[in-house]
Amino acid sequence: MLDLVRGVAVLGILAINLGAYAGPIAASLSPHLPDPGSRADEAWFALNTIIFEGKMRALFTLLFGASLLLFIDRAEARDPGDPAAGERLQLRRLGWLALFGYLHFLLLWWGDILFTYAIAGFAALAFRQARPAALMIAGVTLFAGWHLTMAAVGLPQIRAEERVLQAVAPPAEAQAYARERRKDAVATARELAGYRRSFAAQVIGKLSTQPDEPLRAAVGTLSESLPLMLIGMALFRTGLYAGHWSRRWLASLAALGIGIGGLLTVLLVAFAWSRHFPPVRMVQMLAYHMALPHLLMALGYLAALILAAPALLRTALGDRLVAAGRMAFSNYLGMTVVMTSLFYGWGLGWVGQVPEHRLWPFLLGGWALMLGWSRPWLARFRHGPLEWLWRCLTYGRWMPLRR
Repeated sequence: MLDLVRGVAVLGILAINLGAYAGPIAASLSPHLPDPGSRADEAWFALNTIIFEGKMRALFTLLFGASLLLFIDRAEARDPGDPAAGERLQLRRLGWLALFGYLHFLLLWWGDILFTYAIAGFAALAFRQARPAALMIAGVTLFAGWHLTMAAVGLPQIRAEERVLQAVAPPAEAQAYARERRKDAVATARELAGYRRSFAAQVIGKLSTQPDEPLRAAVGTLSESLPLMLIGMALFRTGLYAGHWSRRWLASLAALGIGIGGLLTVLLVAFAWSRHFPPVRMVQMLAYHMALPHLLMALGYLAALILAAPALLRTALGDRLVAAGRMAFSNYLGMTVVMTSLFYGWGLGWVGQVPEHRLWPFLLGGWALMLGWSRPWLARFRHGPLEWLWRCLTYGRWMPLRR
């Protein structure tokens, strides 16, 4: 069950990451950054935001929280005489994940999430003995409290931008807004120039100017990743993935999560679209205003997939989704290798050249690669290549790979 959901999530993650592979960071915030986009760009961005943005990351993080406990439970079952064995192995496992994540950032792409998961995972382990209700209350309270507070804090910035766009802002406010946008444009141009450099130059540049970026990103997003992991742990302890939830409860969660979360998401996106996705509003909206709708939709997606699993697992697509999920680590990093080879300067150098609405062939191609290679690989090998390496490092010995 976990692998099926993870397979859907890793495909969905590519839909969001693709814009960040193909352009600067700003391109993931608005279809009009760094350059004005077309109506087709706006439509693609809106569709992507409604279906995938935030939901796939939330889904993946919920699953990571569940996998933290599953790994420990299995380790303790193998060695019942040592109750701390599972936690020691998990700590070692997270340490290696942090190293993988840092290398992913350093050698390939700025948008790594593995280092963040490792740091949040260390923190989440402190709560592993808590009851499901306590985990759920803590996770929801931390998640909602932080995002609602920050949404309120950011409202004056949004109102100031709105006054500028409606040409009713005081001159000083309008000048300050224009000055900030010019600074953003200069930073984006510098960023794009960096992506067009050679592989060695990019690595050296990161080491010299932002060696601590993964840690800063992990700390900055801990208020999202840690609560979601706690919620994922709570759901795991309630037996969600073991079939302990009734179909009625799953159907209710799917309908309410997708229905309410989807409605709120559509309303927020429609409002931003009517203003052509202005930058300040989009930063606030994607980071804070849409957080609860993202969580609701992720929970709805999760329940819907569990409901569909019995039928889906009997199909060829379901079989390939499970394989892609079992190799999610390899697929996640593999897509970075493929996409940066296409877009970055050490590859074909297409960064900043493909409009938003023309990214769909790359998305379909990436999905085809993940679904196409995962099942044949697992027919011959026990684990994905990076899953196997991670397992060897965790256990401190060579593990069997071939079947």
